[in-house]
Amino acid sequence: MSDVRDRLLEAVERMPAFPESVHQVLTLSQDINCSQKELVEVIKKDPVFTLKILRLVNSPYFGLSREITSINHASVYLGLNTLKNVALGLAAVGAIPRSASTRMDMGAFWLHSLAVATCASMLGRKLGVSRDDTANYFASGLLHDIGKVVFALYLPEEFEKVVVKASAQGEPMHQCELEIIGATHADLGGMLADKWNLPSELRDAIALHHSSGGIGSQLNDCLFIANQITKKLSFGSAGNFVVEPLAESMVNRFSMDMDALIADLPSLAEEVESARIFIKLGESR
Repeated sequence: MSDVRDRLLEAVERMPAFPESVHQVLTLSQDINCSQKELVEVIKKDPVFTLKILRLVNSPYFGLSREITSINHASVYLGLNTLKNVALGLAAVGAIPRSASTRMDMGAFWLHSLAVATCASMLGRKLGVSRDDTANYFASGLLHDIGKVVFALYLPEEFEKVVVKASAQGEPMHQCELEIIGATHADLGGMLADKWNLPSELRDAIALHHSSGGIGSQLNDCLFIANQITKKLSFGSAGNFVVEPLAESMVNRFSMDMDALIADLPSLAEEVESARIFIKLGESR
């Protein structure tokens, strides 16, 4: 088992680090005494990143009624938590090496991830979560499968076997990963979250996103349900189409089964479309 962990650690270490400005944003935002002004000053030191955030904030995704022309204004309109998660999402997309596209269909991968992010946010709002706090739900959805990218990049032969086995036998991908590699993409995603110094709530969401036992937090439940809904509706693909059943406690949380929840999310496709700018801006260098 230690050999497996060593190989995973080596793969995670090969992933690019976040830009220093994003690293500082994450560090600052985990300090309960951090002020809006401190966070804004850190972002303003990185002009390229500042421009990306302003373009995102002024996109249809946020649908603001007036143009935002400065990070100071953006922080007021969005709130600290949303600003932090916008920075985090853009940085994570930008950290994926270009070579990933030769081993994975990154267009399909990001569409799946965006759809899970959007759906998890919508489910959170259904439960009364504020817009600023649903930024955590969006970030967890965007990054939940990031471990698959690490597998594809740095353990490509084993990952290819996983994809073939999952496809041929109709098994959940994480089960095939466990059999062939000895760990899952959720395990690897949790390790990458540690390297990137992500907030503990986000790290746990990534690491536990296949836990369906109904003992999860509200965020984890929304993430699990969003993942299954997205697979059922075929939004993109992260290599696995097995739709896993919802735990009874998840159904009880919403007083709806999966089909009823899908019917209650009529604007999902439209919201996913407006969120595509995350990927466009994140991938631009």
